[in-house]
Amino acid sequence: MGEVVQSIQNVPNKNVEIIVHVDESLDELQRDELVTRLQEEAINSAEFCPLRYHLMLVNYDRGILTSQDVLGRVMSNNINAKLIGPV
Repeated sequence: MGEVVQSIQNVPNKNVEIIVHVDESLDELQRDELVTRLQEEAINSAEFCPLRYHLMLVNYDRGILTSQDVLGRVMSNNINAKLIGPV
């Protein structure tokens, strides 16, 4: 008793936030649909930057996906995009 199995301070945060540049001009409905399609277990959040609708912030679990996986999922929606990098 009194034994610590794993301290919460030693658990690494596996979430990463990246910026994806979307080449197309998407209207509000298209942006909302893309965000909805990206939301899944490994992608915690996706949102477009206000007033910079060509930039998307994506927070994902790096223990499950890579940045290239995230970019591939954006591009699988017939969207041309580039990975800008981590936030």
